Amino acid sequence: MARGADLFIVCKNCGSEVSPYVTECPYCGQRVRKRAPKIERGGATPLREPRARRGRRGGTATTRGPRLGRLRPGEIPGLRADGLTRPWATIALVTACFAFYLLATAGAIGTLDVVLLGPIGSDWWRPLTAPFIHFSGGMSIFAGGAYQLATMIAVGVYGWLLERRHGAWVVVLLYLLAGAGGMLAASELDPNRLTIGANGLALGLLVAWAVPDLLAWRRDDDWEGDLLGTGVIAAVLLLMPLAVRQGSAVAGFTGVVAGLVVGYPLARLSAR
Repeated sequence: MARGADLFIVCKNCGSEVSPYVTECPYCGQRVRKRAPKIERGGATPLREPRARRGRRGGTATTRGPRLGRLRPGEIPGLRADGLTRPWATIALVTACFAFYLLATAGAIGTLDVVLLGPIGSDWWRPLTAPFIHFSGGMSIFAGGAYQLATMIAVGVYGWLLERRHGAWVVVLLYLLAGAGGMLAASELDPNRLTIGANGLALGLLVAWAVPDLLAWRRDDDWEGDLLGTGVIAAVLLLMPLAVRQGSAVAGFTGVVAGLVVGYPLARLSAR
């Protein structure tokens, strides 16, 4: 008995439900099949007969329609386990940023105890916590609020997109390279300057996500993302240190480099 075509297939890379008549996942760009099946139009003769295989019993030939990939734990046919694809690493970063803000505002922690100013010494945690602080003494509420809002929107949006495409480990890696690494680079170049904020982390996530679209644009090929909007957000993050004294251009450019270093190999691997 012939099996009807499924309504969707599941991308094995990001877990999204996509049409069985596409060759690449529209959400992450992963190739889901070598070529799209032929669509038979009503009243028209198909250009090519569907490939048939001989049944196990008798000589009946059956056609093979699109099939679902292997189900993951927690999935049933036709339903995706959405809980498994939530961007937990991105949620943790954004939550930690607002948690540090609330703790510092309530006086539970001292800002100077968690930021990077001068040599690290034995305070190894300072590069890890400094990206979560966006306010300091002598800083206006408006400037600090705008700084935190801009960076957290970028971290939330591009962290979610990147984590959906490659997984949580990429977001954690960029937090270490672009976030903490940007703080270390800024401190090494100017040890007497207080540097805070997640502009380096935000730019690292943004650039890593945009690399596949930039490569497609360079090849004069189609791309899925909004390169113009992404470029505007990147420009705002790069120019933020001009408006916020505690922001660091060095941390921002470190994030850009980290995003390129991480995003380019991932884009090449996904294209294969």
